[in-house]
Order: sequence, then C-alpha cells, then structure tokens
Amino acid sequence: MHAVGNELAVRLTETVQRLDLDNRGLPVDRGQDEEEDLARMLIAAAWYQVLARTPIGFAFTPLAGTALKDPGAFTLDRLLQLPHRDMVADVTAQLHKAAHGPLEALRARTRPEDCASGPTFAGARITADADIVVDGTLIDFKSARHPLAEMSQRTAWQLTGYLLLDAADTYRIDTVGLYLSRSGVLTTWPVDDYLALPGACRRDLTELRGVFGELLTGCRGQADAQYFGTQEETERVRAAAGAPGARRRARRLPGVHPGTAPGRPPAPEVLHHLVPQPQEGSP
Repeated sequence: MHAVGNELAVRLTETVQRLDLDNRGLPVDRGQDEEEDLARMLIAAAWYQVLARTPIGFAFTPLAGTALKDPGAFTLDRLLQLPHRDMVADVTAQLHKAAHGPLEALRARTRPEDCASGPTFAGARITADADIVVDGTLIDFKSARHPLAEMSQRTAWQLTGYLLLDAADTYRIDTVGLYLSRSGVLTTWPVDDYLALPGACRRDLTELRGVFGELLTGCRGQADAQYFGTQEETERVRAAAGAPGARRRARRLPGVHPGTAPGRPPAPEVLHHLVPQPQEGSP
C-alpha cells in the first residue's frame, strides 16, 4: 500500500503539471475525462490523508478494505478504480461550481505567487495547517452536504485560531472567509468585522495574537484579567475554561457550571449571507 501511495503521488504531480493548473490564462476546468481522472486521484489521496490523520477512520475507507484483502493484487490501477462514479461526479460538480463562481474572480485578480496553500505557522506551539491564503485572504473550504451544519461555533473558532497563530504576520491576513464548495458560495469578512462576530474584547490583532500565544504557553487564564470588571466575572470565565482551582470557587457563583461553556450559535444574519436562501414562492 505504501508503494502504491508513492506511485499515486508521482501520478498526481505529473497530472497537475501536464494540465498546467497554475496557468491563469487557462480556464479552471479542463476536459471531462481529464477532470474525472483527476477526481479519482484526489479521492484516493484523501483516503491516504485519512490514514495519516486518524487510523481508526481509515479502517472504514474503500482503500483499507481493498488493500488489506489482497495486498499482492493491489496496484495503482486498482486503487483508481475504487472511487464510485457518484463520488467522482460529486467532486467534478464542485469543481465546475468553483470554475464559474466567486473563486473564478478571485483567481483572475491574483497570481500564483499570491497564494499559499496549506499554510503552517512558524513558532506555533500546536500543529495546524489552514487551507489557503490568497493575497491576504484566509479561506477555509467546507464541503458538507448541509451547509448550515458548518456554520457553527467550532468553525468560527477554527478560523480565529488560524488568524491568531500567524503571530509573525507572515501571510499579512486582513480578511477571513469560508467557501462552501457544494453551494459555490464565498463569504469573507475584514478581520476587524470578523473579530466582532464572536464578541472579542480585543480588536487589536497584534495584541490579541500575543495574548493567544500566552494562553498556549499556559498562562492559566490570567491574560485577560484586565478586561473583567469584577472578581466574579473572572471566576466565571476561568471556570468555563476549566482553570485549576476555579471549579470549587465557581460552585458558589449562581448560574455557573464548572468545566462547561455555553454554546453560542452564529447569528441568523450571518447564516443568511453564508447560505443561499430560497427565492420567494420556491418550495
């Protein structure tokens, strides 16, 4: 399986170079046969990525079942036959939406050197890699079949985390956004506006990144002390964050359940702009 994975990487690299995907003078999409071949390779590569990230989940992929059933007969050609035609059609449909939607305009006004795919963050104390930064715009791709499920607090914190991890301002991020690949919708916010959505008490990005760095080194909840008006407010926040020693004290505060934090769903007006709404009179 390892050898076939290496063959896949070589084939995928050769295909990307042959199709000249970085060439802004060519359309995003290519011929249908070429797109389907590329989709099969990308699906197979995604299964290998599952193996790298979570071996438990990998056990449920077609790659695992086929390779383990008969390792001797497992070849690159066999691997590329595994993706079901519906999966291939789904991937190519998402590509066509990208080729004739907001990403097309973004591609037209940028250069390949303006793009950083899979950006990582030097000096970060946790492992994280975002999807892409394009000319200062941090974009996370979501391909859920039900887009509203992606408009969660977790997604908001994910984008915020990437933004704050760029402590050295390597990518000059001034805008953050989400691209919903099945809807073909790209929504972006200037950084100041985005930080206002979750109610950040700080809006100075440099300062906020510094505090975030302190939190990652174990400041035990003290970095934001100056922003809480009373000791009671401080205890509430520390209890919600699970700070050592805060649980016992928090039990004396009304309405506090140590170790838990209330959920905060995204505002309806945010969802309205992120997800295409049905037209009046439509079912």
